[in-house]
Amino acid sequence: MKTTRRQALLSGAAIATAAALPFQKAMAANPEQSSSSKPPADQALAGAVSLSDFEGVAHERMSHMAWEYINSGAADEITLRWNREAFDRIRLNPRVLRDTTKLSTKVRVLGQELPFPVILAPTSLHKLAHPEGELATVKGAGQAGTAMVLSTMSSTTVEDVAKAATHPLWFQLYVQKDKGFTEHLVARAEACGCKALVVTVDTPIEGARNRQERAKFQLPPGVDLANLRGLKTQFRAQLDSEKKVFANILPDRLTWNDIEWLQSVSKLPVLLKGILNADDADIAARSGVAGILVSNHGARNLDTVPATIDALPRVADKVAGRMVVLLDGGVRRGTDVLKAMALGANAVLIGRPVFYGLATGGADGVTKVLNILRHEFEMAMALSGIDSVEKIDRNALWT
Repeated sequence: MKTTRRQALLSGAAIATAAALPFQKAMAANPEQSSSSKPPADQALAGAVSLSDFEGVAHERMSHMAWEYINSGAADEITLRWNREAFDRIRLNPRVLRDTTKLSTKVRVLGQELPFPVILAPTSLHKLAHPEGELATVKGAGQAGTAMVLSTMSSTTVEDVAKAATHPLWFQLYVQKDKGFTEHLVARAEACGCKALVVTVDTPIEGARNRQERAKFQLPPGVDLANLRGLKTQFRAQLDSEKKVFANILPDRLTWNDIEWLQSVSKLPVLLKGILNADDADIAARSGVAGILVSNHGARNLDTVPATIDALPRVADKVAGRMVVLLDGGVRRGTDVLKAMALGANAVLIGRPVFYGLATGGADGVTKVLNILRHEFEMAMALSGIDSVEKIDRNALWT
């Protein structure tokens, strides 16, 4: 995308004004309305001007069980806090009197052009946030012009989501105990046009998800793990909670040999999700995979591991441009996108904010979440004196 700095700033003002006025008018028309009342979806969506606004609305609208499932981390949630706090500690280093009258936020990831470097991360069970589930999500991603990574544990089949997709769709894979079923899943993803295979490698067992356990999370009526419907009956009967899913379908061990096997059965580029250690990143680069996701599983597995943005520089330096490097975990502002790219990411992924957008306004909520991040990223670039993503490097950071 190319836009002038003035256009970027004016469009931001327009977004804020358009967002605020309907909500303000509604409140003026009903001065008795308490702050705890829930405005209609269109008013809530119009009133949201930052991702934190969406979070507050989503918390009100989702069931306690669903909210705890989506928003909780592992154990004492130290890493969950660090994921956000680490971004806040990084300072930007703006330059002035530079020509930023034209801004380009376009990136190429695995040969696929995206208008800005934000992708939807794989997250489970979108019907917990909206009755249309992943169909609304992929529609929202399409309206914003970016890619989506569909989870193995989605509440809508990969085939149905692919039919609704208008922009690149990737498929996240949990390798199963049943290798035949795993290969079948891969073949399904290929057949319906998925452009990449994202293999989660950081979950040999489930983490200590205490908040989720206290909420007694179970799949609500009408919601199932749609992509796993073909599993053997003895397994399917035990997939009503995430703990049972991991216990019954994940293999006892997953090694580099399994990654080699996956590359042999798939024509898609393979990325590994869950890399934090630079030595693992180096092995990944030498194994021939197309890329890695620097991720701590949304801080849902092993507590007290580093924030992903803290792990990113070591990983990026180790692979030294040999493969695509992506990052998820804690991204909530356009400035976060700029910081991640300055530290070596080719793009970032967002997870929980997608649920916030879904719960607030369905597909349009997802689109607005993405558009806010995109606009904030444009402003951050312009105010830092950077006119294209190719020029983002560590000089953008105050060191």
